[in-house]
Amino acid sequence: MRYLTTIFFFILTIQLSQSQTHEIGVFLGGSNFIGDVGATDYIAPNQLAIGGIYKWNRSSRHSFRASLMYTDLEMNDLKSDDPRRQERGYKLNNSIVEASVGLEFTFFDFNLHDGKNKATPYLYSGITVAYHDNYFFPNGQLTSENTSSFAYGIPMVFGVKAKFMESFVLAAEIGARYTFSDEIDGSAPDYDNDASTAFGNKNNNDWYMFTGLTLTYTFGRKPCYCVF
Repeated sequence: MRYLTTIFFFILTIQLSQSQTHEIGVFLGGSNFIGDVGATDYIAPNQLAIGGIYKWNRSSRHSFRASLMYTDLEMNDLKSDDPRRQERGYKLNNSIVEASVGLEFTFFDFNLHDGKNKATPYLYSGITVAYHDNYFFPNGQLTSENTSSFAYGIPMVFGVKAKFMESFVLAAEIGARYTFSDEIDGSAPDYDNDASTAFGNKNNNDWYMFTGLTLTYTFGRKPCYCVF
């Protein structure tokens, strides 16, 4: 985790030295998990999610974006609509710290230097890595493996943002994270544990969602949007 934080601030320092247009701010919203434990609703935030976000606006249509997020993912079979999960009754909370980098594309020009208030939908994607603890369910009882893992994934985010008060941008977004892991919910424990404790659909990996608002402050001189 310390290594990821160092990389994040190293990238931030490099970009700030380029004297282009930047945004830095916060994310506040909720999270929910989609996997082999708990409810399977796609957009149903049930836990607080917070984070920091940075953007380098490389043109009026796209930006480099980096973020660091924290949430405590909740998984509770009793909140599922599936009677089999309700009967099973598994429950788990797994805190994650997620780092993400990628590109954000706007549907319309979003020039922050023309003095006009404006709004546009946008899409964001790239790569994510989420640090989490490992659990499993021997004899149906939640047990910690006393190990941690990194879940790599792809963010798929849709949002709408608007400029206001000259130097601020407010956005509302919904973001799904498809991971290449099936370990966040304890359904696929590490191989050093008894394989009989694995359960669920082995063909479906874990997903989680972030839904909320971002508020960023813009700064930097008027850019020359050169060829990328």
